[in-house]
Amino acid sequence: MTCKRRLIDYVNAGHKEPMEPGIFTLGFARRAATYKRGDLLFSDVQRLKEIAAQVGRIQVIYAGKAHPADQGGKEMIRRVVQSAEALKGHVNVAYLENYDMALGQLLTAGVDIWLNTPEPPLEASGTSGMKAALNGVPSLSVLDGWWIEGCIEGVTGWPIGIPWHLNNNDGHDRSLDAGSLYEKLDNTVLPTFYNQRDRFTEIMCHCIALNGSFFNTHRMLQQYIQKAYFA
Repeated sequence: MTCKRRLIDYVNAGHKEPMEPGIFTLGFARRAATYKRGDLLFSDVQRLKEIAAQVGRIQVIYAGKAHPADQGGKEMIRRVVQSAEALKGHVNVAYLENYDMALGQLLTAGVDIWLNTPEPPLEASGTSGMKAALNGVPSLSVLDGWWIEGCIEGVTGWPIGIPWHLNNNDGHDRSLDAGSLYEKLDNTVLPTFYNQRDRFTEIMCHCIALNGSFFNTHRMLQQYIQKAYFA
């Protein structure tokens, strides 16, 4: 809560709609590339409004820059900002400027859930979720990158959709991932956060004990040395 209040204070210093520490807070911060689908959460604005009204209040904090030549990434940021306007009065959304390591530290320590929505199988790793886990922040993520190994549903966080290699379609179905995201928020994540706080705290502890202890650079370098360089 100390970390969360620090983040909320930072957001409120430059955000017109004040956020509150007691409200469920989603975090999404990474390079704004189209395959990362930062706008997936807003695929159905009306559904998101209904979930916030019926299950529990939601606030969302975004950050991330697009490459200067990446027009698609810039357009995705515009869609997120436009969605924030459409959700005013229902879901409080802030897009923070000047994303850097210091802001990343605030975010990965201060939100309640780390959201990750890449288009499988394009996620190289997903290290922001690993940083969140070290801070006791569970992930709500598409099953790609490290999360295929790190996800124990209801223990270290929650999956979105199905693993990409089990998808029988030629391409990945965005609508199925969006539907799964809303279903998890509606039926599992928000009820746990608001109605089972001891259970939510257990999940936070598991993030550190299971994911934080394994998905880190120390273990990675050991494995490279043992299995690659001296194999």
